[in-house]
Amino acid sequence: MSRKRILIIGIVAVLILIIGVSMNFSGNGEQAIAVQTGIVKKGKIVETVSAPGRIQPKTQVKISGDVSAKIIHLPVKEGQWVEKGQLLVELKRENYEAAAESQEANLRSTQAEAKLARANMEKAQKDYERIQELFEQKLESQANLEAAHATFKVERARYEAAEDRVQQIMGNLKQAQDNLSKTSIYAPIAGTISRLNKEAGEIVLGSQFQEDVIMIISNLSGMEAVVNVDENDVVNVAIGDTARIEVDALPDNIFTGVVTEIANSANISGEGTTEQKTEFEVKIAVMGTETSESGQLATGNPEMPEEGDPTSRLRPGMTASSDIVTASRGDALVVPIQSVAVRTMEQLKHRVDGDSANEAIAAEEESAPEYRPDSDGFVQVVWVVNDGKVMARQVRTGIQSDTHIEILEGLAENDEIVVGNYRAISQDLQIGSTVRPEEKPMAQR
Repeated sequence: MSRKRILIIGIVAVLILIIGVSMNFSGNGEQAIAVQTGIVKKGKIVETVSAPGRIQPKTQVKISGDVSAKIIHLPVKEGQWVEKGQLLVELKRENYEAAAESQEANLRSTQAEAKLARANMEKAQKDYERIQELFEQKLESQANLEAAHATFKVERARYEAAEDRVQQIMGNLKQAQDNLSKTSIYAPIAGTISRLNKEAGEIVLGSQFQEDVIMIISNLSGMEAVVNVDENDVVNVAIGDTARIEVDALPDNIFTGVVTEIANSANISGEGTTEQKTEFEVKIAVMGTETSESGQLATGNPEMPEEGDPTSRLRPGMTASSDIVTASRGDALVVPIQSVAVRTMEQLKHRVDGDSANEAIAAEEESAPEYRPDSDGFVQVVWVVNDGKVMARQVRTGIQSDTHIEILEGLAENDEIVVGNYRAISQDLQIGSTVRPEEKPMAQR
């Protein structure tokens, strides 16, 4: 190749390089910042609160023993359906039968004593009345009258004490009979035995202060998700809010529900450590399923789930996660969350030097209101593009979804804004910066 040809190729390469570099710089030498832009549009936005939890029946009863005894008969098994009033457990009853029989004997004895005391009281009363009549006729002495009256009062007190003992023994008998009746335990509701903790031959510890659960009966026709909502989010949750529920064991189904209960007291874990969490328990009634294709709710009959209905496959203890809908707007100005930046007043004073802020940007600056920082001194802004340059427009935001945020003030429909990249929005852009839209959007952080 000739030296002249090589020289021509070199000159062309340098010209190409100069042209390429000049395309990335503005007229005064400012380098254009590569960004992705978008147009502000109206659309639907849904704000949700996410919370993990578990599935449990809306109605479940823990069956415990009210008396201590050995299990001698356990006619049910885990997973079995039982009707209300069906026998669940029989406990050894000999000791309680003996206690009841002993109290019955005591009752008969005290009733006999009370009957005798009543007869003695009535006799003493008649003697006193007869002596009183004689005393009035001056046929009996004052001393005999007082002695008869004292005897009557003693016999009346004995009778009243005997009656009190009868009432006491009757109470003891009722308690003994009640304890005897508790040796047979019956189902308080119809449902499925979702857990069985005891077997025949084991001891049941009956106590009012210590729970010893024999089994749990659950009504599996009505299920709910019990989720833990962070303290910062629970203030946005209200009774009646709808929710979407995903269950790890049923990944092909999305369940729908309604918030039915919000705890008044918090559950605090890791108290006093850096891992401390404050959460509130929220109950969400499962109402049906949402098909993945149509997005329509399939409810069916919540009291009698049909065979094949995904809600009938829910089991107590399944891990679940929920998205509770706390707010929704159908016709809102929405922008990607990453397009909203936070700047200090000092940062907003920075302008690109020279004439890079063109006349349109300057006019907008003059007509725009002054920036109003919040109590911490920060301003929320969106970078608006005008003729290849940007202006920081202060905005007031509303609700937000996982990807977008509502703009209440500061932007108008069809405004062109910077939506990426993250570094440009959060750090590089200044008022009047020249930007160069990229053809292919970059992955957002």
